[in-house]
Amino acid sequence: MTERKGGFRRKTRSKLRKNIRTKGKVNITRFLQTLNIKDKVQLIAEPAVQKGMYFPRYHGKHGEVMKKIGSCYEIDVNIGKKLKTLIVHPIHLRKIKTTTKGVKK
Repeated sequence: MTERKGGFRRKTRSKLRKNIRTKGKVNITRFLQTLNIKDKVQLIAEPAVQKGMYFPRYHGKHGEVMKKIGSCYEIDVNIGKKLKTLIVHPIHLRKIKTTTKGVKK
């Protein structure tokens, strides 16, 4: 029998590539950011840090913070009709600013 080819980051050359202007040291504010429960976040991987990275299938998706687990966060992401739960380090998360435009009070 043959061995299985590839691993966690297989076929992610363009997905996990940084822009030339953002290469270098990791931004410490994103590393230490704090999120609240029910915050909307987008999953954007930081390729320089592998700790707490999600599976590359979820790159670019958005979800909601459910709770904090250690230094990571539990994120619920809708993929089609299914609800997936991911445990992600905050360096791979970007907070989405929600607007209340058009909402009547």
